[in-house]
Amino acid sequence: MPVWLSNLLPIVLLLAAVTVVFMRLPKIQVGHSKGFLRRRVLNWLPLGLTYAFLYMGRYNLEVSKHAFGDIVGANGEALMGNADFGFIFGVGTIVYGFSFIINGPLTDRLGGRFSILAGALGALAANVAMGLASLSLLHQGIGHQWIAANFIPLFAALYGVNMYFQSFGAVAIVKVNAAWFHVRERGVFGAIFGILISLGIYFAFDWSGMILKGLATESDPTRGLPWVFFVPALLLGIFWIIDVFQVRDTPGEAGLRDFDTGDATSGDTGPRLSATKVFALMLKNPVVMTIAVIEFCSGFLRQAIMQWFRTFAKQTDGILHLKDSFVYENWGLLLCIAGILGGVVAGVISDHVFGSRRGPVAVLLYGVMLVGAAALSFVYVSPAVGVMVIVMSMAVIGVHGMLSGTASMDFGGTRNVGVAVGIIDGFVYLGTAVMSFTYAAILPQQQLDPEGKLIGPATDPANWRPWPLAMIPVAALGLVLALRVWHAYPSAKKSGGH
Repeated sequence: MPVWLSNLLPIVLLLAAVTVVFMRLPKIQVGHSKGFLRRRVLNWLPLGLTYAFLYMGRYNLEVSKHAFGDIVGANGEALMGNADFGFIFGVGTIVYGFSFIINGPLTDRLGGRFSILAGALGALAANVAMGLASLSLLHQGIGHQWIAANFIPLFAALYGVNMYFQSFGAVAIVKVNAAWFHVRERGVFGAIFGILISLGIYFAFDWSGMILKGLATESDPTRGLPWVFFVPALLLGIFWIIDVFQVRDTPGEAGLRDFDTGDATSGDTGPRLSATKVFALMLKNPVVMTIAVIEFCSGFLRQAIMQWFRTFAKQTDGILHLKDSFVYENWGLLLCIAGILGGVVAGVISDHVFGSRRGPVAVLLYGVMLVGAAALSFVYVSPAVGVMVIVMSMAVIGVHGMLSGTASMDFGGTRNVGVAVGIIDGFVYLGTAVMSFTYAAILPQQQLDPEGKLIGPATDPANWRPWPLAMIPVAALGLVLALRVWHAYPSAKKSGGH
């Protein structure tokens, strides 16, 4: 089989699986016409794929880390070691976490269409800048000496800019779809949200990995590194143009009839509250804030697995031999499948078993996370580690899609969902920031000999035990908080289809 075909086949199979899963999702009938359903697909599909490519332009940093980590820096250590990556990723996630203060109210005022266009354009520019910096560094272009001397702060600043614009993505997709999905359909939309997240993860890890491998040569193994940033920028540019013509904030703006979504602001026809008052209402809402703290735990756990498993496997490969494992080689694909399964299971159970309540699903999946984290602390030095991290990823992506993608609509309401999802998603990335700085401090530092061979404490699996242990108390906290919202359901003045 030709190499290009062997690389393309998994993508085709994955997209076919996503299509089959989506077509087989249970339907909730709330009176939508076939014309409405067709136009809704044309609205959320380009919007959702833009969100997926934003993910590619966000987590490509982790893929680039492995290439930068093979380059010897001026101090004899890796150009981007474990602590350096933790710092850069931590800076970006803090920026993302606090961006909701600005971007949530902006989205509620100007609409989700504005936000996805702004986010895609800004992330495109930031990825081009990171790609140009990488190109100059590797090929001694303009300013390469300054870039080499200031590499970590430069990339932290550029990644921070990228993450500011990335933060528009989740707010935009939830804001737009809040007007297009009734509250009783949103569990299924949570499944769609999980699928889109999962596709973005697949693009970020596996497509970026293909770019690195496909463009590498024996004399220049890092030749493809700048394109890890340029390719998502190109894709974002293409979908920015598509979104201009296809995405609309409401059915009414697409030439259809608006309808009552049955959420927390359903029937509210009064004057719009100021951003300050909306923030105050959300911060005083015990359900919204409990969900936010649960998602803080989700942010910690999700990225603890996604960002560190392959680094652990690569750096301990001399002893554990995990680098050639199926999970390592197909990391993005397996995360995508796990996320799709987690999102679909969570969404279907929520709408069809628990009457569109989101809390019970979060409890079940956090139970899986807690048991998984405890088990991982014992089996992380065995081949079973690959199975455990995929199962845990399925659970935590399912929770994230259900709470950030769905519960934020329910309890924020169509009018205020920008602020609600901003708060909740902000807490996700504050949890990620805590994870980044925690692991930057407790994990062993990556060291290289003059030939670029990995040496030192990072090669000993015993020094990685803090990786799974740190997840246990966070998973326990998430489970306890999820129990507190078991019965939560949005109250509305009225509901219905159209």
